[in-house]
Amino acid sequence: MAITVKLDDLLHDHRMTLTELAERVGMTLANLSVLKTGKARAIRFSTLDAICEALSCQPGDLLQFESEQVQPEQSDLAGNRSSNR
Repeated sequence: MAITVKLDDLLHDHRMTLTELAERVGMTLANLSVLKTGKARAIRFSTLDAICEALSCQPGDLLQFESEQVQPEQSDLAGNRSSNR
């Protein structure tokens, strides 16, 4: 998936357990665990709002986009240029 959830990092930074966050945002531990492990397929804005409020963060602190395209390594490109000369 191209979107990753950095909930584990934020919890660590705030020295907060998943159980404590669940209590603060009014969600079940199971649902937060699915989100934390990256197995969630979607997130409601109300959930995102509650998590950001509890962790004093922005949505961009919680979610990160990672491109799925594989970039060729620089060493491969350099090797191909020198062999074509």
